Amino acid sequence: MERLEVTFFARGANSVAAELLGKLLVRLLDGKRVSGRIVETEAYCDADEPDLACHGDRANNGLPTPRTEVMFGPPGHAYVYFTYGMHWMFNVVTGEVGQANAVLIRALEPVEGEHMMANNRLNRPRELWTNGPAKLAQALAINGSFNGLNLCNDRSLIWIEDIGHTPERTIAIGPRIGLGKTPEPWLSIPWRYWLEGNKFVSI
Repeated sequence: MERLEVTFFARGANSVAAELLGKLLVRLLDGKRVSGRIVETEAYCDADEPDLACHGDRANNGLPTPRTEVMFGPPGHAYVYFTYGMHWMFNVVTGEVGQANAVLIRALEPVEGEHMMANNRLNRPRELWTNGPAKLAQALAINGSFNGLNLCNDRSLIWIEDIGHTPERTIAIGPRIGLGKTPEPWLSIPWRYWLEGNKFVSI
C-alpha cells in the first residue's frame, strides 16, 4: 500500500474529503502500526465566500493566526487543534497555499494495533474507540505535537495510505456536525461525507 502524495491533497477540501473515505490513516506508535479505515470526514473553507464554520475564515478577517497558520498550507500537512479545553482534532490541509482549506477526519474503523487503541481508550467497547474526531485522536495518541507534520514525508509518524477505491454508492452526504450558532447557509451546507451503514460513523 502506498501513502498518499501531496498531489492528492492539493485540491479542494470537498473533493479530498469524499475521496479519503476508505483510505487508511496510519500512526506509528512505539514502532508499531496503529491504523483505521477512514469512514467519515468534513470539508472546511472550500468556497469563494468565507466559511463561517471554519477557523481559517471566521477569525482575523480570514488571515492566518498562530492557531490557524498551518491550515493555510502547504497541503498534505496535519492541522491539529485543541477544542473544548479537552479534545484534540485531526485535520488534513488541502487546497492551495495561502488559502485556508482542510478536511476533518471524523471517524475511523479500527484495522491495526487494536490492543493499543483499547488501552488508549481506557478499554471502552470497540465500537466506541474511534467513532468521533476526539475519540480517534485519543485512540491513535494524536496531540498538538502533530500539528504541521508533513503526512507525505517518508519519516513522518502519521500518514494516509490508499487501500483501494470506495464505490460512490456507499457514500452519504449531509450537513456538518456540532457547528453551534453558525449561521446559514454554512450550518446546513452538505460538506460531511460518510460510508453509509458503517457502525463507526459518529452519529
